[in-house]
Amino acid sequence: MRLARDWRLYVMLILPVAFYLIFCYKPMIGIIVAFEKYNLFKGMWGSPWVGLDNFRFVMKMSDFSNALINTLWLNFLGLVAGFPVPIVLAIMLNELKSIGVKKVSQTLLYLPHFLSWIIIGGMVLQIFSPTTGLINSLLLKWGWIDKSIPFLTDGPHWQFTYTLVGVWQGMGWGTILYLSAITGINMELFEAAKIDGANKMQQIWHVTLPGIRSTIVVLLILNVGQMMNISFDRPQILGNAQVRKYCDVLSTFVYRTGIENHKFERATAVGLFQSLVGLILISGANLISKRLGEDGIW
Repeated sequence: MRLARDWRLYVMLILPVAFYLIFCYKPMIGIIVAFEKYNLFKGMWGSPWVGLDNFRFVMKMSDFSNALINTLWLNFLGLVAGFPVPIVLAIMLNELKSIGVKKVSQTLLYLPHFLSWIIIGGMVLQIFSPTTGLINSLLLKWGWIDKSIPFLTDGPHWQFTYTLVGVWQGMGWGTILYLSAITGINMELFEAAKIDGANKMQQIWHVTLPGIRSTIVVLLILNVGQMMNISFDRPQILGNAQVRKYCDVLSTFVYRTGIENHKFERATAVGLFQSLVGLILISGANLISKRLGEDGIW
């Protein structure tokens, strides 16, 4: 009876379900390549089975351990530095009284999210370059420093620059989510807080933050689940040979050792390893959130 009553809704589901089946679930069959000595001409079904040999080989490589540590460390820096920023920005934007200023601010914050990392990489080079960068040129001109700061050529400085640029690029998108959550808070709670004599900071602490707590928890769980995943374009574009030890992450490692050398089985093994660890992390974060009384994501 439910199917007959809501058949239009089920028809609307056909396209998205077909999309996920074809482009998300069907390609998952390819993970068997991680357990084969893959031959491009024999294909996935004709290549010999080698079991866990690809995993053992990859994990014994010295570059793999370095890439794994860099991936976790850079994602940890991004989480610590970048996660609170959208929350603060959303609260600040919500408190703005001028609609015009609010709209302009939102546009300026959202814009970096839609820029290609190629464009951002060019901007970073113009701003942080040790020789011709805007920051070093101004600091040297004003006499605030004696020599250029190696933002892009020294490991720790590069990690700082990488994290800073990532926070700037992603803070606008996170702000959208938190602003939406804030608008869903019952305004009567703010009125009650005012009547009780709460100032603006007390309203934010006792009304706004508790009101968006569930959103914060969900996004935190999702971010923890992505600790093993890192985009290819950002470290590849911002990195260089002088900081290879610090900018080589799992995505660039897969590209260099798997794709460039045509060892697709090794690239698949690393990808499967990332997915399994990510599943463990997101499941653990979800379990902890439930133990703390939150709803979690499932």
